[in-house]
Amino acid sequence: MEKQSRRLAEIGRRRAEGAVRPGKRETGMKVAVLSESSREVRVKLDLRIRSNYRSGESEHCEERWERQSVTLKRGTDGVWHVVRVEEHADERRTEADGLFWTAPFEPEIPAAAGKRAGVPSRPLLHPRAAGAMSLSLKPRPYDREAARQYADEYWNKRNPAYESFEVNCTNYISQCLFAGGVPMNYTGKRESGWWYAGKSGGKEAWSYSWAVAHSLQLYLLNSPTGLRGTAVSSSAELDIGDVIFYDWDGNGRFQHSVIVTDRDGSGQPLVNANTADSRRRYWDYRDSPAWTERTRYRFVRIESEF
Repeated sequence: MEKQSRRLAEIGRRRAEGAVRPGKRETGMKVAVLSESSREVRVKLDLRIRSNYRSGESEHCEERWERQSVTLKRGTDGVWHVVRVEEHADERRTEADGLFWTAPFEPEIPAAAGKRAGVPSRPLLHPRAAGAMSLSLKPRPYDREAARQYADEYWNKRNPAYESFEVNCTNYISQCLFAGGVPMNYTGKRESGWWYAGKSGGKEAWSYSWAVAHSLQLYLLNSPTGLRGTAVSSSAELDIGDVIFYDWDGNGRFQHSVIVTDRDGSGQPLVNANTADSRRRYWDYRDSPAWTERTRYRFVRIESEF
């Protein structure tokens, strides 16, 4: 309840400052029973929230999925009462907790990127199989609009051409960057490059940088060629197709990533994300149950040519 109160207070603050003027709001719900007895029921609620608002002179629509667990108990009077509401901070969960600390591992990469019945071909990674994207001497532009279009298409569903992770935020961001024309840097080593090849023989075949938020931000800031980025000091410096990373605990380890898909009336980024699926969400996430007073952000400007 404390987190819910803080979230409502944050929304109220933005309204009071005139940052947003709310409009129509719609909420859809999916209900699943987790446990049930004659005295107690625990249910999972998947809420799809659609909020229209005005910021400055522009109209916006934010969409997101949120998950809650609600416990109801039957009182002595026979009436059911809500006794507990648990918000699921899905964006706090790490894609593969500790994955980037594991020992180096070289997966066996198939000659082609594997096909499953009814599933489109996955991206082919090696330059010989991918049209020599990374060998071209001519700089390739980053198509920010194509990255945004992909982000909008898959913000609340998963592209069957890729593996879908339970915590999918950075896998989704990498797909958006790739859709924007960024060439993969295939090394076949999980601890280097930025690449994806699905699974081979039950082994994961993608780099840490493709699927783990902390690893992707390290790669962006340290890559000398190809996909690379520059850390900037403020959110207002970001453009469509740039990326924000979130360190909820302020300990230097980033746990969540989003892509910029629009700006509000004051020029602040609106972002898309997976896991806690969101579209055109205000970038600071102060209304998220994952947010804490220790939260730190990393704003990364993606280079415009590769």
